[in-house]
Amino acid sequence: MSAVWSTLMGEALELASKGRYGVSPNPMVGAIVVDRDGLEVGRGYHEQCGGPHAEVVALAQAGSRSAGGTLVVTLEPCVHHGRTPPCVDAVLAAGIARVVVGSRDPNPLVNGHGVETLRAAGVEVVEGVRGEECERLNRRFGHWMRSGLPFVTLKMAVTLDGKIAARGGRSRWITSEASRRAGYALREEYDAILVGIGTVMADDPRLRRHLGLNPSPHIVRVVLDSELRLPLTSQLLSQEPGDVIVFCRAPAAADRGQELERIGVTVVEVGPDERSRCELWPVLRWLGSHGISSLLVEGGGEVHWSFLREHLVQQVHAFVAPLLLGGKEATSAVGGLGFGSPQEGVRLVFEEVRRLGEDVEIIAGVAGV
Repeated sequence: MSAVWSTLMGEALELASKGRYGVSPNPMVGAIVVDRDGLEVGRGYHEQCGGPHAEVVALAQAGSRSAGGTLVVTLEPCVHHGRTPPCVDAVLAAGIARVVVGSRDPNPLVNGHGVETLRAAGVEVVEGVRGEECERLNRRFGHWMRSGLPFVTLKMAVTLDGKIAARGGRSRWITSEASRRAGYALREEYDAILVGIGTVMADDPRLRRHLGLNPSPHIVRVVLDSELRLPLTSQLLSQEPGDVIVFCRAPAAADRGQELERIGVTVVEVGPDERSRCELWPVLRWLGSHGISSLLVEGGGEVHWSFLREHLVQQVHAFVAPLLLGGKEATSAVGGLGFGSPQEGVRLVFEEVRRLGEDVEIIAGVAGV
């Protein structure tokens, strides 16, 4: 039956991926129910955080036909009370005889306990079917669960010679409309977006979701602003200032912080790094402890360098335009001092490379992560 389970797990993975825009900080999960005779009688996926889990949706669709059947699910069924009741209870109540699991849930409240509970109740459990694919699907969630820090992706629109802005700071538009739309789609997937105060002062961005793919229009907007220079008149604060978190260097100017907090902005003080800028480790620890499982960094070259230097990046997502700007004064995608040798640099592994209009889209993971 292993080939059958593998095929069904592949379909469950496709179902799970449909939840990429709405489930975070929960994991993506897909589930399929087959009856005693191997006929599919129910399928579902976790569509939105706070909504029913994939197993519950599939079992509800199957109804009484699930009794004695098999549940194929990409992630171990939960066994704890969260926003919804435990899925293990629903599986047992439905009379499922076998559960085929892709990967265990890295959440310490679940990890292995769901499988153990099912087996203790007499349910056959088959584990590890297409396990690597199932784990990869939820690698952001897994990273957050294991480290307590959000999964960090550097997103950049760059020229072929690695520039994100021309001499004088102009960057509109380096990449095509197709690339910009794909970049906006990334915002629909991530919990938060981060920039440095330099980007805010130069571009006055709104940093909003634009495409309506995520059920929630809100995205947490994070600014690294060591000296609290964020203007109250910035576009960032013109809508939903309560979604904005500003990290500054301690001790902060009390009056300036109070002005921002008065309009709903969250101001968090962190210690300085060796350049008297915000230290990044406490920034990420704070975000992770407040439910931010994934972070899209759209900062300038200095912010990118800071994250890379501290080895806090898990992925790079680059939209590369067929354009050359040249010059020392054009802004590089990664600034700072740079690493002293190729061996010290951050080695990437290309995961996907594709044409996107006239541009090339490159998705690369950080080697060893």
